Amino acid sequence: MIELSASRPGDGRDTRKLLAYWLGLQDGRTVPKRADIDPRRIEGLLSDTFILERIAPGLARFRVAGANLAELMGMDVRGMPVSSFINPEGREAFAGALARLFEEPATVQLDLVSASGFGQPKLTGRMLLLPLRSDLGDVSRAIGCLVADGRPGRVPRRFDVARMRVAPVDGGPVEVRRPEPAPRPVPVKRGPPHLRLVTSN
Repeated sequence: MIELSASRPGDGRDTRKLLAYWLGLQDGRTVPKRADIDPRRIEGLLSDTFILERIAPGLARFRVAGANLAELMGMDVRGMPVSSFINPEGREAFAGALARLFEEPATVQLDLVSASGFGQPKLTGRMLLLPLRSDLGDVSRAIGCLVADGRPGRVPRRFDVARMRVAPVDGGPVEVRRPEPAPRPVPVKRGPPHLRLVTSN
């Protein structure tokens, strides 16, 4: 069972809405397609929402990202690895979660904390990562949401992972279909040899 803790009361940028939307897209499939995403259905979350592309095991980059992510980083994050928001000490564990996101596939939920510093108030936040299929059918895309509570102050802001939850998608791992073996040639059945009587006069 996938469970999300509630966000701030009255906060329209609720990661539970993204999860509910993604679950509604499954329609009997374990993982929806990237092409199924309709931004109009998650309009209230768009500034915090992003699309990831898997580029290597444990590594994914932003394809699309909302304005609030650019505000946290101080620049456009498109093309950057999603691990840019994680402090170096937590990136190895985060890479393991990303690998499971695409390979099992699984959902990933993170509780985040960014310590206070000069010109930087303490920030808490939540990140949700949900797997998607590409147009080719492989699980190499993900939709996600990063919601930070409060103003970022001096940027860039990076986070420690206070809690990480990785849950396999219901239905188990995605089946990998192997090519069907080539059919064996059917042997030609030959009857017993015929004897022919040859006479000479």
